[in-house]
Amino acid sequence: MNLSPQWIDELRSRITLSGVIGRTVRILKAGREFKACCPFHGEKTPSFTINDEKGFYHCFGCGAHGDVIRWMTEQRGLSFMDAIKELAEEAGMEVPAPDPRAAERAQKQAGLHDAMAAAQSFFMKQLEGPEGGTARAYLATRGFRADIIEQFGFGYAPEGRQAMKQALTALPEALLIEGGLRITVDGKEPYDRFRGRLMLPIQDARGRVIAFGGRILDKTKTDAPKYLNSPDTPLFDKGRTLYNQHRASPASRQSGRIIVVEGYMDVIALANAGFPDAVAPLGTALTETQIEMLWRMVETPILCFDGDAAGQRAAMRAITRALPLLRPAHSLRIVRMPPGQDPDELIKAQGPQAMEAALAGAQSLLDTLWAHERDALPTDTPEAKAGLKARLMAHVDTIADKDIKSLYRSELLERFSAYAFPRRDNGGGRGASPSSPQRAWQPPRSGGRFGRDYVPETPHPRTAAMAARPAPWRAAALDAVVGGLIRNPSVLSAQIEPLARLAGEDPRIDLLVDAAMDGEFLRQGLDPEAMETILRSRGFMPPAQEPVKGMGFTFLHGDDEAAHAQLVDVIGILTERPLVEAALALASVGAELSDAAWQEQQRLLQQLNDVQKRELDLKARLGQMLSRGSGADDASGGMKS
Repeated sequence: MNLSPQWIDELRSRITLSGVIGRTVRILKAGREFKACCPFHGEKTPSFTINDEKGFYHCFGCGAHGDVIRWMTEQRGLSFMDAIKELAEEAGMEVPAPDPRAAERAQKQAGLHDAMAAAQSFFMKQLEGPEGGTARAYLATRGFRADIIEQFGFGYAPEGRQAMKQALTALPEALLIEGGLRITVDGKEPYDRFRGRLMLPIQDARGRVIAFGGRILDKTKTDAPKYLNSPDTPLFDKGRTLYNQHRASPASRQSGRIIVVEGYMDVIALANAGFPDAVAPLGTALTETQIEMLWRMVETPILCFDGDAAGQRAAMRAITRALPLLRPAHSLRIVRMPPGQDPDELIKAQGPQAMEAALAGAQSLLDTLWAHERDALPTDTPEAKAGLKARLMAHVDTIADKDIKSLYRSELLERFSAYAFPRRDNGGGRGASPSSPQRAWQPPRSGGRFGRDYVPETPHPRTAAMAARPAPWRAAALDAVVGGLIRNPSVLSAQIEPLARLAGEDPRIDLLVDAAMDGEFLRQGLDPEAMETILRSRGFMPPAQEPVKGMGFTFLHGDDEAAHAQLVDVIGILTERPLVEAALALASVGAELSDAAWQEQQRLLQQLNDVQKRELDLKARLGQMLSRGSGADDASGGMKS
């Protein structure tokens, strides 16, 4: 459906944003705006502002930002079109129908929604009637509270093959068949799909009934499936639906998490125990669409499948489907339930606190992937070890994001090397006796040979001034970084933390970091022109397009993915070494180290060596250009005098 910008603007103008947000959040008037505690993250001091004149909200704590449509999709969990329809109904506007066929489909769906609502009422009445005794007895054995039974809409489908048809005489049979409530077989009379089952409604993101799930109650019926769901219909696509999404999405705003379990009975058991933020797929492995739906609610959903072999296979299927979709800050965490237990059984055996502990101990996607492949097959031969490496790299190759792929490859290869080639001695290296303690790496002694490394406690003022001034190659690199940030503003917001470490060396970077964290600039949006204006307002001239002739950095000329990656790499070279050296110094405390501490020290030494090599490459590249250019004193030509 194509909605014109004019129509969208008219819709926004007819809706008062504070009125919509105020229905679910307590807001307070503050001048021309409203304030509230942010619903997207927990806080005690209000940092969430609503501006009706400009038509947007913004949180200075977590950065949540958007208009009334964004509020409906992010906070309410609605799809874009569902948000548009709900707001249009409130504003008294009609959503334009793109063509007669779409209008016909919408009318048919409206009829199906009526049929689903009527069927839900029928099932609930049957649960309360004489035939619902068996279902009520089963619910009593599950220990569900009365409010949970009412909230989730439990019902009962009687045994009769024509019970629903006889009860819903006002609805055409064709509508019941299309909605998956009745089954038609060539040459035979249609009959009810659900018979003798405890019934649950399956709802969409707006809370409308779109399908049903039923659990068989007669244990002697071994020829029927234990759980039966509606088939796919014009309303229901099981691969695009998450059970309980309409309740879990608002709850996740408070808890900051979404728990994904195997089935709807697990969801209800968790809600009964005080975990309202759980959802479940519907009879299929977690699909790519469902993973994206989860990421719209939280960045790292928690998968909590059963502790049996089938549950672990379901977790691995979800992981393999998630790998190609991974993007910065979005991943999965996985809980390994005790063998043979599902969430309901764990809670009944050990209480809700055991479930909280299991969720707190959820493993990362990478940890789960490594453990699964490591334990999948024996690795007692070189060929088997090579097979483990090949399986790991095959997973890595499916990751689309280049940065994440590189990080996964590096981490998994490091783990593989430590696993496949373990240290064979307990001493400090080749030739050491097994009982000899490992010696810690020590930094060079002060003084050195003939005292050449001696550093006086109070340096000469001229020496101190020279030390505070960046080396020519580093000044040139900082100039390039400033120019790159101006042309690639998105990198500035993504690299706030490392750039803040450079702010003391270059006041221009300090200004740009402050701007990226300022609410007013966030509202207006940072672009190259705005960033140049920020520098000029403080007396700084923006760097030339190429501060030192021949630099050849792509980020000085473009703003594509390759330019972003190269700019991030240069920022890393300028900031990583002090962090690695500090970690190495901390790891080297004490004269003797355990085996694990020694290995960590060696890893940090290798990391320091890698950083130094990258730094030397950058020094050589910039040093050659500076020697051919205008000299070291001109490297920071963009700085004010």
